[in-house]
Amino acid sequence: MLDLVLTSPPLLFGGVFVLGALIGSFLNVVILRLPPLLEHDWHCQCKELLALPADMDKRPPGIVFGRSNCPHCGHGIKAHENIPLLSFLFLRGRCSACKATISWRYPAIELVTAVLFVVTLWHFGPTTQGLAALFLTAILIALTGIDADTQLLPDNMTLPLVWAGILVNYFSLYTDLASSVMGAIFGYLILWSIYHLFRLLTGKEGMGYGDFKLLSALGAWMGWQFLPLMILMSSVVGAVFGLILMGTGHLQRDKPMPFGPFIAAAGWITLIWGEKIMQYYTQSSGFG
Repeated sequence: MLDLVLTSPPLLFGGVFVLGALIGSFLNVVILRLPPLLEHDWHCQCKELLALPADMDKRPPGIVFGRSNCPHCGHGIKAHENIPLLSFLFLRGRCSACKATISWRYPAIELVTAVLFVVTLWHFGPTTQGLAALFLTAILIALTGIDADTQLLPDNMTLPLVWAGILVNYFSLYTDLASSVMGAIFGYLILWSIYHLFRLLTGKEGMGYGDFKLLSALGAWMGWQFLPLMILMSSVVGAVFGLILMGTGHLQRDKPMPFGPFIAAAGWITLIWGEKIMQYYTQSSGFG
């Protein structure tokens, strides 16, 4: 059966699309529930340091366990109401109990994850490289959603991603081990240096430490050679997007904008097309 799936492109990519939609549904839960869990744990740690009782009975729902509910009326989401993409269409984007509008972001993340999974496996094929790239893609989507909502890039996701990049490149999946280690080091130090230089010149903080760790992780996965490309793409797209938001009144000039989503997007584009982009640049610039 597995051989049939692997040798039949329609079955393979159809299965990957369904898998991506299912993973996207889980990523919605991670994006929604992880920040409150982290905030609760931080409060408990602070109370422990102050010798105050921790409110363990008020702990938010976990990621794996805990039934999903409508945020408006508390209606427990049933299994047939939680089918990725399809349930949103069948319910016409509304809660079956209170008829409140369901956020378009849930099916959007499911669809984006499914499409990116297909593109990723199409590029790498059903190989170890492909499976590792699917893992990286899923984490980048989750980090994008969390940072967009809370301007946080949790250490319990970015730091394991650094070590995962070094681990996969111990077997030279994407680059050699030395390039991976140097990518992790320089990925952190480059943004760390920009951050402190910007703060020295302006007295303001231009980004968060989570951005350093995310770029460090991407450097570990793809090697130091691709860091300039990722920094350039994320900076240009982030600047253009920020100008558009300010021009349309959706972002105030003094309001910070999360940079993590642009780093994540640049990292995924580099993962898939980085070598072609670099080859095109070297050839067009006359260095090739």
